[in-house]
Amino acid sequence: MAWIQLISNLAIPVMFVAIISYGIAVEVKVYDCFVEGAKEGLEVMIRILPPLVGLLVAIGVFRASGALELLTFALTPLTRIVRIPSEVMPLALMRPISGTASLALVTDLIKQYGPDSFIGRITSTMMGSTETTFYTLAVYFGAAGIKNVRHTILAALLADLTGIIVSVWICGFIFGWN
Repeated sequence: MAWIQLISNLAIPVMFVAIISYGIAVEVKVYDCFVEGAKEGLEVMIRILPPLVGLLVAIGVFRASGALELLTFALTPLTRIVRIPSEVMPLALMRPISGTASLALVTDLIKQYGPDSFIGRITSTMMGSTETTFYTLAVYFGAAGIKNVRHTILAALLADLTGIIVSVWICGFIFGWN
């Protein structure tokens, strides 16, 4: 354990020194490269900020309007067919949109039902099996300047749906259905 802690504490400083030393050895202007990289990073941040702000505002409106609860209620008959507990439906609906909102929902579910409950296990598995699709698209496609995301959204949402359903089924088969 002491070795792991030592390696953990030294990993970043050693890498930092190694990169700078290598740059000096091959006669690269390390500081100039750093400044250029920082400049490019700021340009990327400025490009992705508008889609990111729009997404965060849309999430706030979606949750505050009660649309999440209404959609959860409307999907209840369908979710019963694939055995998705109604308690995890808000998470299933929010996960493709926002990681932070999803994490808040997971925290609430685990506090309410416990980490070793069927609901707790499903929520944990679901968090690891799905992606924040719209956030990822807003950030990465916004940074790359890609505007046509039609097929990507469909494929990513199908992957999320698969992750949600399989999370429930795997937990049901491994831990027993409740």
